[in-house]
Amino acid sequence: MAIPTSDSQDDRPIVWFDIDNTLYSASTNISQAMGVRIHGMRPTSFVNKYTGVNDIVAYFVGLGLDEQEASELHHQYYSQYGLALAGLVPKSRHPLDFDRKCDGALPLEEMIQYSPSLRKLFEDIDRSKVRVWALTNAYRPHAERVLRILGLTDLVDGLVYCDYEAKDLIAKPEYAYYDKAMKIANVYDPSKCYFIDDNKRNVNAAKELGWGHCVHFCEGGLVHVEGGKAEEIKSIVKHEDDISVSDLEQLRTVWPEIFKA
Repeated sequence: MAIPTSDSQDDRPIVWFDIDNTLYSASTNISQAMGVRIHGMRPTSFVNKYTGVNDIVAYFVGLGLDEQEASELHHQYYSQYGLALAGLVPKSRHPLDFDRKCDGALPLEEMIQYSPSLRKLFEDIDRSKVRVWALTNAYRPHAERVLRILGLTDLVDGLVYCDYEAKDLIAKPEYAYYDKAMKIANVYDPSKCYFIDDNKRNVNAAKELGWGHCVHFCEGGLVHVEGGKAEEIKSIVKHEDDISVSDLEQLRTVWPEIFKA
């Protein structure tokens, strides 16, 4: 589920970065491309360029569902489990088949661009003060692929990912997933956790567990796909302590204490 296991004697706080739609912009349309792969949602012309949609038999449809049923099931599983695959496992030929035909089939190298400014942001984090880990609902190959494309592999100390082959598949926003992540990283005080994610449900779950520094990454006005449903991203602030940013550079202001002087 993670690489590597953290030193049990390291008591530095930990900064958890979500990967998809956080380390890269929703404007890449990767979430839409995934929707096409999973249940055959109607693609935009931009997504069609990268997915070769005419050659795709969407994964849920390939299991014997029609397009409407596939769309509804995708949304149901995502809403219930935080990850479409978590509800799909009993119906799937094999979880890795899903990974190969969905995440693994995306031409990410053509859709994501290396960002020198993002790398500089990570380089400027003071490693004498904090550790930097990634926390994702993706499987390990996809997560590592994105980090490699972004040029961040050497700047991320550890990775907690969804183990698609696990008997009991868990994902954000399930509390058990955060607890397991802390255990793997040897973090015992949730107040020492920094966390940023584009999914508000994931951020709220972390806050409910006592994670001390939680930020919602929100690119308001852009369109993304969650659970197979395309919708405009909106900033939702319900409490005074809700913090959101639209650019990761803003973390320098929100979390100044983790950066080099």
